[in-house]
Amino acid sequence: MTVQLDYSNVLDSAIGTRHGLSVDTLKQQADEARPLFTRLQEQRQSETLGFFTLPYNEKLATEVRNYVASIRERFDAYVHIGIGGSALGPIALHTSLNSSGYNLNQQPKMFFPDNVDPDWLAEILPHINVKKTLFHVVSKSGGTAETAATLLYFMTFLKKELGDNFYRNLLFTTDPHQGLLNRIANENPIKCFRIPPNVGGRFSVFTALGLIPAALSGIDIDALLAGARQMDTLTSRDNLFENPAFMYALIHTEMMKRGKNISVMMPYSNKLRDIADWYRQLWAESLGKRVDRAGNVVHTGQTPVKALGATDQHSQVQLYVEGPNDKIITVLEVNRFKENQPLKNPFPYIEEFNYLEGHTLGHLLNTEKAATALALRNNQRPNLTIKLDKVDAEHVGAVLFLLETATAFAGELLNINAFDQPGVEEGKIATYALMGRKGYEKKKTAIEQMLNEQKTYIIK
Repeated sequence: MTVQLDYSNVLDSAIGTRHGLSVDTLKQQADEARPLFTRLQEQRQSETLGFFTLPYNEKLATEVRNYVASIRERFDAYVHIGIGGSALGPIALHTSLNSSGYNLNQQPKMFFPDNVDPDWLAEILPHINVKKTLFHVVSKSGGTAETAATLLYFMTFLKKELGDNFYRNLLFTTDPHQGLLNRIANENPIKCFRIPPNVGGRFSVFTALGLIPAALSGIDIDALLAGARQMDTLTSRDNLFENPAFMYALIHTEMMKRGKNISVMMPYSNKLRDIADWYRQLWAESLGKRVDRAGNVVHTGQTPVKALGATDQHSQVQLYVEGPNDKIITVLEVNRFKENQPLKNPFPYIEEFNYLEGHTLGHLLNTEKAATALALRNNQRPNLTIKLDKVDAEHVGAVLFLLETATAFAGELLNINAFDQPGVEEGKIATYALMGRKGYEKKKTAIEQMLNEQKTYIIK
């Protein structure tokens, strides 16, 4: 496994002293941050932060493999019911490690409806036989409105097709003891996997919620976890200047001090596109906080933006190069592509095509990446590159673990709790109230009163 962090283009030697960082300063800050590293290690040892140890859970990997083997012949379709951290990780694994045309010729067909758009959900039904479909419901509490509503939607068809045997097509991944899904499972013999209480949703890709759909679709989960373990070795280095996760976090938090409050992730690989989507939640929900650990109002955070190279060289890079210098850009680069044949020019009379002769598409894509990085550098725009030797389970596992650990480090550097999400909870409570959930009557009354008093300005 080879994953490298190249931060040459964030240094003052590349982009100048106004926007760049000095090597000496980074080394000094790395030395001064040792107590933060120690605190993270203590939380790891005390099992406060459970995501660190997930790649080492061989018992779970064995249980997942055995479960998948036992149900593989029963189902020709899989529907993943979850939202946010319960879905973005599995989606990233599926799209990065399986063919883009997977559902055209492989089984079980895989569907990840991570929204409650009724038209989108309805469009799944013609492509599945409900009797031969596994519905995997993922929620710690079981009460998340979108997940509960999607379960109820598909239950209509499950009950119609299977009657009282509906439970045979359900799988739950939830809290070990509490929550609404456990109440359902207590009344029906539904197989349940568990999300450890010390693992938050956006850090849960290496739990059963990510491993089950991965294994079911043929992804090598042992290699996935092995890659994460190898990265754990690198991100556990106590020389923080040589620690890729710490340096990623330090560079980003230092750039925030220079007004770079937007973090762009731009994979130069279509397969890595949804890793950028997963990263958006990880970075935004973890670091976007109103108060620090001392209770001071800080309104900190860095807005993550998803881009795709080379596609977005023709849509976003103009802004990145010449617009406000308020961004730090992370490029994901792949060294070796699976299919990468040299091009030939079948139109010899078009001499303008000749420069492509003998080059591969992968070479062109990485040349485009280098050109973009150069344009950013020449315009004093900080950018760094995470380089993967290739896109496979081992490397993807390593990259995901790198970014999770970097997020934990960034929380320490910002002195905020990177593992809660009070802003999200506020929205959940408002949804429960407005939808009439029992126990939220007073909240509903207060919200309705506020809305009635609010002036509206609508153009028709």
